[in-house]
Amino acid sequence: MNSVVTNTHGAGHGAPSQFGLINLLKVVAAQLIVLHHLAFYGPMADYVRPVFPDLIGFLGDSARIAVQVFLVIGGFLAAKSLAPAGLPSHPRPLNAIWHRYAKLAPPFMAATLVAAAASALAGRWMIHDSISEPATLAQLAAHAVLMHGVLDYPSLSAGAWYVAIDFQLYAALVLLLWLAGVLAGKHMVRWLMPLLVAVGITLSLLHFNLDADWDIWAPYFFGSYGLGLMAWWASDPKRTPGAITLIMMAALLPALAGLVLEFRSRIALAVVVAGVLFVCGRVKTPSSGNAWSAINKLGKISYAVFLIHFPVCLLVNAAFTRFVAPEPELQMLGMLVAWSASLVAGAAFHHWVEVPLSHAVRFVTQKIDRSDWFKPDSGRPGVVTLR
Repeated sequence: MNSVVTNTHGAGHGAPSQFGLINLLKVVAAQLIVLHHLAFYGPMADYVRPVFPDLIGFLGDSARIAVQVFLVIGGFLAAKSLAPAGLPSHPRPLNAIWHRYAKLAPPFMAATLVAAAASALAGRWMIHDSISEPATLAQLAAHAVLMHGVLDYPSLSAGAWYVAIDFQLYAALVLLLWLAGVLAGKHMVRWLMPLLVAVGITLSLLHFNLDADWDIWAPYFFGSYGLGLMAWWASDPKRTPGAITLIMMAALLPALAGLVLEFRSRIALAVVVAGVLFVCGRVKTPSSGNAWSAINKLGKISYAVFLIHFPVCLLVNAAFTRFVAPEPELQMLGMLVAWSASLVAGAAFHHWVEVPLSHAVRFVTQKIDRSDWFKPDSGRPGVVTLR
């Protein structure tokens, strides 16, 4: 889930009409993720399940694959931002990785602290597995550097794993661009990056994604992310039909082989989303009208909703457990309250936390840029020296 313009989170300043479809996909996927966590965590869904078993079963299980939408969109917009023409080279990789971290981590840590406080409060009203143990300084530090999964610290909020994986994938792409630039030298080889990404997709879907032990590392998810990258490059109108065909085949053939080897609904969804982005991702949509305005606004706050919805849902679950009768109808009302409150809290978090933090981080990163900490060696493309 970056900014509408440069990534899939919602820290941007507007939604160009070109990204209306992407915002629509993000909005639908974000709501499914909120509802999935409502169905999977917390006792309200347990009371509602006997009345709506199929609905709660779908939300608690199948709806989680909506995260694939964000992975594919993340790759699509990362390609647009970092390598729109698919050319190898990134002269300032450390700078780009720092910018990504500075965009993701501050609001993530703010939401993590809210989640820790929410668990402490919810623990006074109910006993449930969704309530975290009191956070330790080491645990908070691991979250701050987006390494909580790798360092084997329990997440303080549902979805915290995704932020860490998003950062890993982005950093891996930046380093791959830099390495490809070193290999290519002064020759701008248009086929090198699609080839390297196709290899990455193949390794991911035929090996890493089949082993759950890898699910804290970027290679497990690179198949979906890479499909997004290839969808952007293949939809470039400047490419010849033959080049477009080769890029899409290089993306789809390993994906189809992976599905034949072991069918995974999450990968099938990623293939569908990549196909939609290839066909429609660059198509402009109306920038006016109440419906598109609402979609673009919801798309802009999607990262904030993703970050803050879990503590909100946890508190609503605890309140309805403590103060409301365990009737299915009343508990269903509680789920609707939690869903609505998550959207309101997401809008408030975006306005009062995410945007101010974004401004502060932008000020700091501009100072860092001017200090020339990360300076490319002008003599060799893609080579970086630390000053």
